[in-house]
Amino acid sequence: MSPSAESIVRDYYDALRNGEPLVPYFRDDASTVKFGISESLFGSDEIARALAEQTETTDDWTVSSRHLVVDEHDEFATTADNVTMAWTDTTSGDRHRFDSRWSATLVKRASASDGARDWRFAMMHVSAPHDL
Repeated sequence: MSPSAESIVRDYYDALRNGEPLVPYFRDDASTVKFGISESLFGSDEIARALAEQTETTDDWTVSSRHLVVDEHDEFATTADNVTMAWTDTTSGDRHRFDSRWSATLVKRASASDGARDWRFAMMHVSAPHDL
């Protein structure tokens, strides 16, 4: 049985904390989108480049999920969470910390190796709330 969408989200958080590759969590498609706190990335190639740079230039991540909600259906799932995240910029030494909001849509895909189905992000949105 393939992992649940919730377990994939939690695995993604672990991969971020551990400095592991994040690209495998995203659907390889031109329509995949990732909005970060300071970026808008369109297409899996652009996402892959940005995530590789992020992994190379950041360290010491903390990711604390405070309210993960997952609504899983047959072929897609939606998620939302309040996440406190922090990291160190390895080029400047600066430490960054944000209380952030995450939302995403995951879709199922067939695994080429064994026919099992697993989840990939088709859209991810991370933002930092600010009072108006």
